[in-house]
Amino acid sequence: MSPAEEDKSLPLPERWPRASKFALSACAAAVAELVTFPLDLTKTRLQVQGEAAVHRNGAAAGQAVPYRGMLHTAAGIVQEEGLRKLWQGATPAVYRHIVYSGVRMVAYEHLRDSVLGRSEDESFPFWKAVVGGMSAGAIGQFFASPTDLVKVQMQMEGKRKLEGKPLRFRGVHHAFMKILSEGGIRGLWAGWVPNVQRAALVNMGDLTTYDSVKHFLLLNTPLVDNSVTHSVASCCSGLVAAVLGTPADVVKTRIMNQPRDKQGRGLLYKSSMDCLIQTVQGEGFMSLYKGFVPTWMRM
Repeated sequence: MSPAEEDKSLPLPERWPRASKFALSACAAAVAELVTFPLDLTKTRLQVQGEAAVHRNGAAAGQAVPYRGMLHTAAGIVQEEGLRKLWQGATPAVYRHIVYSGVRMVAYEHLRDSVLGRSEDESFPFWKAVVGGMSAGAIGQFFASPTDLVKVQMQMEGKRKLEGKPLRFRGVHHAFMKILSEGGIRGLWAGWVPNVQRAALVNMGDLTTYDSVKHFLLLNTPLVDNSVTHSVASCCSGLVAAVLGTPADVVKTRIMNQPRDKQGRGLLYKSSMDCLIQTVQGEGFMSLYKGFVPTWMRM
C-alpha cells in the first residue's frame, strides 16, 4: 500500500489532527455558550448599569436603575422583555466561541510545538504553558473581537427598547454590515484592546491557579486525584481568573456599547484608559467588578 493510500485509510482525526481538534473544541464551546448564555447577558447588563459617563452626557438623565444584582437583573429581563430575551445575542456569541476556542487551541499547539518548544524529556515547563496559554488566548480573542462587539450590542437591544430608544439592528448579519458601513474594518475591532487584555489575564489566572491548587490539595489534604479535587481547583481558578479579568471586561463592554458618531468614533470614551479613569472617578473602584458573580459562575 502506498503512503497516500495509507493516509486515506487512517481515521479523520489522525489525518487532520488540528482540524479535528478545532471542530471538536468549537462544538463543545458552542454548547457551553448556549447553556450559560443567560449568565453572560446578565453580566453585560450589570456592567453598564449606573454608567457615569452616560449620565454626564445627558443620555440617561432622570432614569433610575430599574434593578440591581444578578438575580434581580435576570428576573427583570424575564418580566419586562420575556424569557427568550435571556438568549438575545446568542448567535454572535456562538460565532465568537467557535472562532476564539478554535484559534486559541491551534495557536497554543503551534506555540508549544514550534515556538516555545518542549524540554529534552518531552515535558512542557509550567512557565512555557503560562506564556503559551496567555499568548494563544490573546490571539484567539483578537480574531473573535468583531463577534464579541456584535454580541454586546445585541445584548443591550432589549434595554434600549425599554428606554424608548430605537433598535440598532434587525439581526446578526445586519449588525455586522451596519458596523462595517459606519466604522469600516477598524470599527469591527472597537474595544479589542481590553478584550485581548482580558483574555490574556483570564488564561493566566486559570492556568496558574488550577495546577497550584490541585497540587496543594493532593499534598496537604486527604483528597485524591478525583472529580472533587478537580472541581475545587476549577472553582479556585475561576475565582482568580474572574478577579483578574473582570475590570478589563467592564471596560470592554462599555467601549463596545457606547454610542458612536457617523465616522464610528466613540462619543463617551476616547480609549480604554479613558474609560477606566472615568469609571473609577465617577462610580468608584468597585464599579470595575460589576457583573463579577455571573462572570465567576460562567468560569
